[in-house]
Amino acid sequence: MRKMSFNKTIDQILDRSKTVTRRLGWKNLKPGTLLEAVDRVQFVKPQDQRFLALIRVTRVNREHLGAMLEDGYQREPAKEGFPQMLPSEFVEMFCKAFGCTQDTDVARIEFEYVEE
Repeated sequence: MRKMSFNKTIDQILDRSKTVTRRLGWKNLKPGTLLEAVDRVQFVKPQDQRFLALIRVTRVNREHLGAMLEDGYQREPAKEGFPQMLPSEFVEMFCKAFGCTQDTDVARIEFEYVEE
């Protein structure tokens, strides 16, 4: 099963408050795909990864990151696990963390938690 890292939002995955993630790449991801949410993937041996949750992708679409600055996206930071942020603050944080701009094409991935 494919794994997805949530090292910046471990607490939000554990408390199940995060239901959307934005990613660079992930172009072939389809709704219905099961993923193991883990603490980190790169540079970590599989046996050293911490399993956080089993998730099922419910929706995937491509959009530019700056779409969050448009009307109708006010609740997006909360869905990403950051209820205290404004959309503009989330976009700024994402750009800083991943070295991109608000014009960068990202995958907006909605998911649900699957109880083991």
